[in-house]
Amino acid sequence: MKTSNPVLARLGQAAERERSAGYAPTGPYGQPGYPQQYPTEAGYPAAPPAVNTMSVDDVVVKTVTLLGILGVSAAAAWVLVPDALLGAAWIGAAVVGLVLGLVISFSRMANPALVVAYAVVEGVFVGMVSKFFDSLYDGIVLQAVTATFGVFFVMAMLYKAKVIRATPKFVKGMIAVMAGLFAVMLINLVLALFDINTGLRDGSPLAIGFSLVCIVVASLSFVLSFKEIEDGVRMGLPQRYSWVAAFGILVSLVWLYIEILRLLSYFQGDD
Repeated sequence: MKTSNPVLARLGQAAERERSAGYAPTGPYGQPGYPQQYPTEAGYPAAPPAVNTMSVDDVVVKTVTLLGILGVSAAAAWVLVPDALLGAAWIGAAVVGLVLGLVISFSRMANPALVVAYAVVEGVFVGMVSKFFDSLYDGIVLQAVTATFGVFFVMAMLYKAKVIRATPKFVKGMIAVMAGLFAVMLINLVLALFDINTGLRDGSPLAIGFSLVCIVVASLSFVLSFKEIEDGVRMGLPQRYSWVAAFGILVSLVWLYIEILRLLSYFQGDD
């Protein structure tokens, strides 16, 4: 199967190699869908093990699992980390999460332990950020969580109804925009360390506009994840790659939540 996603193309080639080696499900005479039959009497080799392919249900289960782990980690960090260490834990979790995320993203390692570790670290990050904003604005965390999942389900319905399609141009454009936003945020962070205010995160009209752009892009990034899942199922990728797909959804959810939390804070007032 052809795909506009170069990562999936590479994974699809790997899956095809597994199938040609006899390790993917095949029919009794080579048709897909049934384990290939081999003689197992004395003097004959045993049948090679069949490999289960990923499904949408697999991705749903993995995503819910990662969200549960992230939630538990966030709650534990909120309760256990003292206020004096909030900043250090926040920055440390952000750095470690970024490193793990880049490793998973660029290598596309279907390693459940690595993806779970990312969920744990991101849970600490989300917990610390949430605790900080909640200490300033009561109830803002619940509002941000509700809005985040609301946007996610709306995007899922729009994709299912084919209102939004992940065309090759859309995919290329989204990748370029996300890379640009990441670079801008990284530069802004470095400048902030030197007390240089760019106006992107200070509650000004420019900051509000920037957060709105980030929210829109983060919302549209779900379309890339849905397309990746759809292509992965169609291409018959091994079941373990459902962890990679769930990771992609988790990244978008965390990014969207943080941006919504920040945007809501701009409208809270000073009381």
